[in-house]
Amino acid sequence: MPSLSDLLGLCKLKVVSLILLTAVVGMFLAVPAPYYPDLMLVLAASVGISMASASAAVFNHIVDEQIDIQMSRTDQRPLPQGKVSRNQALVWGVFLGVVGLGVLQLFVNTITMVLTFISLIGYAVIYTMYLKRATPQNIVIGGAAGAAPPVLGWTAISGTQGIEYALLLFLIVFIWTPPHFWALAIYRVEEYRKVDVPMLPVTHGLAYTRIQILLYTILLLLVTLLPYLSGMSGLIYLVSAVVLGAIFLMYAIKIYKNPDDDKIAWTTFMFSVNYLMLLFLSLLVDHYWLITL
Repeated sequence: MPSLSDLLGLCKLKVVSLILLTAVVGMFLAVPAPYYPDLMLVLAASVGISMASASAAVFNHIVDEQIDIQMSRTDQRPLPQGKVSRNQALVWGVFLGVVGLGVLQLFVNTITMVLTFISLIGYAVIYTMYLKRATPQNIVIGGAAGAAPPVLGWTAISGTQGIEYALLLFLIVFIWTPPHFWALAIYRVEEYRKVDVPMLPVTHGLAYTRIQILLYTILLLLVTLLPYLSGMSGLIYLVSAVVLGAIFLMYAIKIYKNPDDDKIAWTTFMFSVNYLMLLFLSLLVDHYWLITL
């Protein structure tokens, strides 16, 4: 029998944590300040969304087992190491998905459950089983599933009321996804080439990918201004978005100007994770800052 740590190793807990953060911020932004969402509802939605996200990660591990064995970034995962069998992983993934969706249906609402199920299928099936191996635009198209959590958090609290604001959060994560993953793909390009995954630097070359990272980062900086321009957020968020966006853009320019320095791509990838976390935290602080004055 696999240990609990091995089963949790299939869940991509760092990724799930970032997903949960964007979802929770969506929950709090769905309620006008100075009010707070019902904390029991926040807890139930967090559990359901996290379990569904973990389920999608498990299925990703199952489908990518043969790829993971050949890549140094992933060859220490539980399935390549033989610590968990495919059947055990399958049971674990189904359990997480069914329980997570059940929690959302019983304790949150139907629309959040349905949207979470669609996101799970989008990542575990459409992206992992098809897009990832079919097109270099896999990250762009499949990014819609990863961008859904802020919307899930919003609908968990407010249903479809004011959902246009949640879609702005969706758009931010959606545009952030390509430069985030393409930076990693540049750093690991030879491994992706070896396993025949058509990531952009494999199919179109490193120079083209660097240009795309730069262009998407510029677009991201512009898109992150929308919450302020729409009246959703204030000056604290605006300053944070501009400063963080400028730093991200600086990294993208470094990637473009230093084609022989692979370490910059890795540094950019790592910063992009912190970028999204800090950007969403700034949304939350901006939403409630007047209360503390």
